[in-house]
Amino acid sequence: MQMDKGLFVTFEGIDGCGKTTQVTALRKSLEEKGTKVIVIREPGATLIGEKIRSILLDNANCGMSSETEVLLYEAARAQIVNEVIRPALREGKVVICDRFYDSSVAYQGYARGLSLESIDSLNRFATGGLEPDLTYLLDLPAEAALARMNIREGSHDRLEIEGLGFMDRVRAGYLELAGKHARIVTLDAMSPAAVLAEYIDRKFWEVFNT
Repeated sequence: MQMDKGLFVTFEGIDGCGKTTQVTALRKSLEEKGTKVIVIREPGATLIGEKIRSILLDNANCGMSSETEVLLYEAARAQIVNEVIRPALREGKVVICDRFYDSSVAYQGYARGLSLESIDSLNRFATGGLEPDLTYLLDLPAEAALARMNIREGSHDRLEIEGLGFMDRVRAGYLELAGKHARIVTLDAMSPAAVLAEYIDRKFWEVFNT
């Protein structure tokens, strides 16, 4: 189905919450209906963004200051908005983004303790005021998230090794954000993946048709 307008959808949540599974499911459902969809991740999705991502997640960079961290995220965000997201929305595509600026508020604001006002200002500068139309927050207790991450193959990145307390603060930040913004739909990430996918798909069309 060709759309007359683009729609910007984001997925948020602590590491291990199941975002990748649900992003993939929504993309498949929309493409089966003939909808033009692009899926991107943040940071990343551009040449510059992927290079910044490698710096941010490299365990060799554990000495990175919180201020450096947030500025790198914002730099990658500015690039993805201008190079990918805005052009796709102008073409009437659905853009599904694995993380966006709510992550900076939760991770660098609530968890790292940086000024929420400063992060909000940086977010607006990097995005030129672009906001998601719909955000799915996959809420998961930090203990459950760590258990899921521990059964994954491969090593954990710089943020994944921060530990339980850090993840608790990130989760609390996300839940506070959800209480402030109507666009954020909070989902119980302990629910079966198929049940979540069905609700996510239904909610998408409710928002699109309003």
